[in-house]
Amino acid sequence: MADLKRPEWWLMWPQLLKWLLLSSFVAVLAGSASAFFLWALDWATTTRDAHPGLIWALPVAGFAVGWLYLVWGKSVDAGNNLLMDEIHDPQKIIPLRMAPLVLGGTVVSHLFGASVGREGTAVQMGGALADQLTHLFKLKHQDRRLILMAGISAGFASVFGTPLAGAVFGLEVLAIGRLRYDALLPCVVAAVVADQVGLLWGVHHTVYTLASVPAVTAWGLLAMVLAGALFGLTGQAFAHSTHALGAFMKKRVAYAPMRPFIGGVVVAAAVMLWGLERYIGLGIPVMVQAFEQPLAPWDWLGKMVFTVVSLGTGFKGGEVTPLFYIGATLGNALAPLLQLPFGLLAAVGFVAVFAGAANTPIASTLMAMELFGAEVGVFAALACVSSYLFSGHTGIYRAQRIDHKKHL
Repeated sequence: MADLKRPEWWLMWPQLLKWLLLSSFVAVLAGSASAFFLWALDWATTTRDAHPGLIWALPVAGFAVGWLYLVWGKSVDAGNNLLMDEIHDPQKIIPLRMAPLVLGGTVVSHLFGASVGREGTAVQMGGALADQLTHLFKLKHQDRRLILMAGISAGFASVFGTPLAGAVFGLEVLAIGRLRYDALLPCVVAAVVADQVGLLWGVHHTVYTLASVPAVTAWGLLAMVLAGALFGLTGQAFAHSTHALGAFMKKRVAYAPMRPFIGGVVVAAAVMLWGLERYIGLGIPVMVQAFEQPLAPWDWLGKMVFTVVSLGTGFKGGEVTPLFYIGATLGNALAPLLQLPFGLLAAVGFVAVFAGAANTPIASTLMAMELFGAEVGVFAALACVSSYLFSGHTGIYRAQRIDHKKHL
């Protein structure tokens, strides 16, 4: 019951000030960590491009990272899923070593040529750093949940330069069919401030140029639904394949460091024997090309195979940037079939495959508008929702729960 002596807006001030301060602390930590990570990632990519022979050391690099996690990182090996589990059922503070371990593991993976992303690293660093404030401020379980969600939003926003998408991602990713509005203020503040902190550190995000957005037509809208269904099925195939390979390797290879060693042998051999460098690393140059010109219609499949092998065998990094690559190149391949511009289908596929694989259609739609302009919003929304519906009830995050089913 509301306090009859004081209006509700007056009672909100302590909570407002509390979360402005806590979320800003989280944002400074996560934004600074992401800025350093992006700098390290640029260095790793530039060095690898200058020295292609580094790919031969990928098996050894994978073994080294696997050994480090075996010795010091067993408690944090679950990565994003550990953060989500702690939000659902708070148990223990996330060990601070999660941040340097995933940072180092991801940079090493990129330096030697694994096909992994960067979102997982930024989110894990943001969550681990945010959770250290639990001790400092003696936060209760409910507040700890909110600060972990703020850390996820801050990491996502600062690594991609998309504060609105980052804020909603932290609210949307935990459970299918539910948004946590109690965390709205912490997530929004953390995402916006973390993005600004990254910019203050001199971070430069990739610019994807969408030349023009066609007028809305009946066929254009129907094409988005059809393309979205294909994007969703692709996201589902990616998630299932990654989980299946991971389970197979754990069952067949008992010694954990040998799993990325084997994966490194497969990736390195494929690159050196068949010249498939375009499918390793982040693949940003190929994504940029997808907005401008026709690409090989199998590029999306090549990237999927390389990423499934890399992540499924234990290399560290994220799934999201490879999903952007898969979506952009698949959209590029579908454009002639659907009689729509390459740029439009690449932009929509960029976010829609991710929407289906992560079950985050709202965050993905906002990301499209932040990256490519508000004009693409209608097309992206239809494709992301269609992708979300067709991708089923599993995704890239095992700890994601089902609150409401997508359909009867």
